[in-house]
Amino acid sequence: MAYPTLLTPAELSSLAASDKLVIIDTRDADTYAAGHIPGAVNLREIFTFLASSSVEGLAELKSTFVKHFGDIGLSGAETAVLYEDALNSGYGQSCRGYYLLTWLGYPKVHVLNGGYSAWKAAGLPVSTEAVTPVPATFPADLTMSDVMLTQSDMLDAVKAPGSAKLLDVRDIDEWIGESSSPYGKDFAPRKGRIPGAKWVEWYRFMKPSAQGPMIKSPDEVKAECATAGISTDDTVYLYCFKGARASNTFLALKQAGFTDVRMYFGSWNEWSRDESLPIETGLPFKAAMPALIKSAVPA
Repeated sequence: MAYPTLLTPAELSSLAASDKLVIIDTRDADTYAAGHIPGAVNLREIFTFLASSSVEGLAELKSTFVKHFGDIGLSGAETAVLYEDALNSGYGQSCRGYYLLTWLGYPKVHVLNGGYSAWKAAGLPVSTEAVTPVPATFPADLTMSDVMLTQSDMLDAVKAPGSAKLLDVRDIDEWIGESSSPYGKDFAPRKGRIPGAKWVEWYRFMKPSAQGPMIKSPDEVKAECATAGISTDDTVYLYCFKGARASNTFLALKQAGFTDVRMYFGSWNEWSRDESLPIETGLPFKAAMPALIKSAVPA
């Protein structure tokens, strides 16, 4: 049976009975210890690692996670399944793991839709037993996927409007320049957004269910993107603060049939720290207001 990228708890339970899995819990160690999916290994650095998009930065990102994923038992033969507590409370951390494995070219990767909360709501068993992974050699012959953008790629897109649709999926306070990050208003040195970017807050790609927030259906995701003038035929460049929330959107768009979706993984954490890079500040609709008022006044 072929499984979709997003698994329901029942699908994960069935897959675990028939396939060789490495289930990856991306939550912090204390939360993992308090209860997790049986057999799951804990890999928190999927969420915490901050990357830069320089040649050296991407080389470090690759070497770091090739080691981490090998250490938890991924050799290429196993299916990787990632989860967090709930898709709206972990800032997309399980999807960040999905994105990293996709970038590295790993062949079989899934995310538990609804996370650990959905697993518990389905009445499936949980464990407090720590799992010691069996290390493996992460495959060295994989073809890396063209989904990673550099700072230079984003600057080229800013300079050539229309070459790609830039999509900012950060929270509203970051988009309007009230805060620089989810970690505090002044965590990063500048507040604002990348010039020319459209905005769809990442929460909008999810909807409530009895098991917790779930990724929306393909048509619902397309409808959300249409509000920002983005269609499945477009080249979409995503960013957030450090590539977690944008990974949630990356998965939502890929599931909805968007074929050319890439991410600036360094995101605002990197962009805001380079004073030579352009940013937009202030309320994004402020500049448009005079034209809107003028068009509304009868001639």
